[in-house]
Amino acid sequence: MYFRRTDLPLDGDAHARFLPWLIAFMVYLAILSITGFLVVSKIVERWDANIGGTLTVQILPQRGADPTVSASSRVLNEVITILNSTRGVKSVIPLSDQETLELLSPWLGNLAQDPNLPIPKLIDVSVDTRVELDIAELDRRIEIVAPGSSVDDHRVWLKRLVDLLQSVKFVAIGIVTIIGLVTIGTVIFTTRTGLAIHAEAIQVLHLIGAHDTYVARQFASRSLLLGLKGGFFGLCCAVPTLLIIGYLVERMQVDTVTLNVLGLSQLIIVIILPLIVALIAMLTARVTVLRTLARMP
Repeated sequence: MYFRRTDLPLDGDAHARFLPWLIAFMVYLAILSITGFLVVSKIVERWDANIGGTLTVQILPQRGADPTVSASSRVLNEVITILNSTRGVKSVIPLSDQETLELLSPWLGNLAQDPNLPIPKLIDVSVDTRVELDIAELDRRIEIVAPGSSVDDHRVWLKRLVDLLQSVKFVAIGIVTIIGLVTIGTVIFTTRTGLAIHAEAIQVLHLIGAHDTYVARQFASRSLLLGLKGGFFGLCCAVPTLLIIGYLVERMQVDTVTLNVLGLSQLIIVIILPLIVALIAMLTARVTVLRTLARMP
């Protein structure tokens, strides 16, 4: 319906030639912003699921003990008993010395192979997030049987990190909103300019019985076509950019930040964004024409 022959020579309007390029640039920025928003959302969701319900208990080697022994069996068993008796604790898994060294090796390097290196004993604790756990009281009870031990509540620093990522999400939403407003404003300006240029032709169409909706449909179809052209070009530019960013992130070996967290539904949103922008341009042009013609005598 929107791509049939028109009676207005809109294809020759020089002022509309820059519209596809502007839409392409807007779509390019919008895809990058929305992709960043979706990636951050998925990362926050994954971190909250994997880390939000865990604690880490660290037991230091006891004074006078063999430095190659991380913690005596008696102390370890007492700490495990305290954890299992704590309301809200779901599971208690002590890490082996080898697993602890693997966690420390990125920071210690070759020192991790030193047989005289004192190794703390780490215990991975899974907790029920629905239960309010008194970390200070748990830390005090463990300190009695294992002096120098500590309880690391991941939810404390996770909340701070999530708050930071939430700010990034709001920035991305703000960018997309500004892009949408600029696109709408550009379409309105282009449409009104076209109405002024073709004012005489529109009056002739009115004289022969054409309705405002007929004129609006022609401007809307033109805006839809230009929007699709610009949106498709913007998508073609955004995809290589995202692939390059993904490649650079992969080279940095940052497992927590990756484009692979996006699911099929998120990818569909990114792919259909040019169509959404084109539809917005079409509706904006149609509404602009109808309102402008309604004010004409």
